[in-house]
Amino acid sequence: MPRSQAIDLAPPVERAFLVAVDTGADPGWTAEDSLAELASLADTAGAEVVGAEWQNRRHVDPNWYVGKGKAEELAAARAETGFDLLVADDELSPGQQKALEGLLKVKVIDRSRLILDIFALHARTHEGRLQVELAQLEYQLPRLTRLWTHLSRTGGGIGTRGPGETQLETDRRVIRDRIKKMKARVEEVRRAREVASRSRDRRLVPTVAIVGYTNAGKSTLLNALVGSEVALAEDRLFATLDPTSRQIKLGDGQAAVATDTVGFIHKLPHQLVDAFRATLEEVTRADVLIEVVDGAERHFAEHRATVQAVLDELGAGAKPRLVAFNKADLLGAGAAGAVDAPIVAGSVLVSARTGFGLDALRAELASLLASLWEDVDVAVPYAAGELLGRVRERGAVEIDYRERDVRVRGRVAPGLAGELRAVAAGWADSIREARRR
Repeated sequence: MPRSQAIDLAPPVERAFLVAVDTGADPGWTAEDSLAELASLADTAGAEVVGAEWQNRRHVDPNWYVGKGKAEELAAARAETGFDLLVADDELSPGQQKALEGLLKVKVIDRSRLILDIFALHARTHEGRLQVELAQLEYQLPRLTRLWTHLSRTGGGIGTRGPGETQLETDRRVIRDRIKKMKARVEEVRRAREVASRSRDRRLVPTVAIVGYTNAGKSTLLNALVGSEVALAEDRLFATLDPTSRQIKLGDGQAAVATDTVGFIHKLPHQLVDAFRATLEEVTRADVLIEVVDGAERHFAEHRATVQAVLDELGAGAKPRLVAFNKADLLGAGAAGAVDAPIVAGSVLVSARTGFGLDALRAELASLLASLWEDVDVAVPYAAGELLGRVRERGAVEIDYRERDVRVRGRVAPGLAGELRAVAAGWADSIREARRR
């Protein structure tokens, strides 16, 4: 009887060819640089990059993305390399996608679709998968003519369509219904995060959001600050999508809750920013940002510009920030392929991998958080004992127990200062009311 043979069920590796158009409209980024990043994205998605081409043009061709002549060259490149996937560096219109697929007879996707697929591959939590699905649905809606056929097959069919409704119209309605449901579920996630945030505010633990370009070392830095492997850290783009929050010690008894957030990238699809807004609100709620920059990356200035653009879109661009130039072990005269260490005001040079500079980072972060504290001089009633306990624990204050009330003088965190002033105002009103009687 013949031996049974193991069957390899793994899908074949796709052979990807990359294409870009350089219009000169993206300062600091050449098409060649952008294609190098696109190649890393394709590798992260599991494809084998077999070639790349770019074209200098004033404008992207509305029909072919590249010019018709360059499109025909891609057909020749396909015969030579055997690629079965074409990846464009910019978002393609449905018409451009259809034209290239008709000419090349291969699957054609764009940078946005590739990033969405990577997010789908790496989303681990229920929250992450919800947000990725929402982003994918919103991306796919205008492309239904080629991506979808019978979406209503599982939940519709005969008797479910309106009079004269085409299959495409049915599919669009199904997608819109899904988007509506996904948005409602993502809103539930947002509300749950808001409740958790209010709980943290109640405990008056300062919050820090770790932001930065993808693969700058955010997760590695969080692990180093915590002292254990709490966040997935790999040398790949978008290795982790799901935020991780942990308490970190800053010295002198101070502590903060630090949250590792999803990395940003050049030409980040707007659907992802919208879908992940519930998660990225951690950035807007944080007291302080730590912006992690890959100090060994020659395009770090362009990376920082990308991060700033996304932060501005989220409404967090002006938040207090400490810049951590990471990968110090790759800088300096002794490092292979070393580059000069960047010098930026308000920054710290660190190596999350070796631990270099972490003490300085903690000290600078503690100083930045303390600088946000506010001066208070208020009188509150004895009944505010719970509040006074938190003030004693989290503030630098003098507390004077007087005959009728308690005087609090010193510096406290902004949230705590607001609570003290509100209680003091209520106490003053009650005294005035008692005197009127």
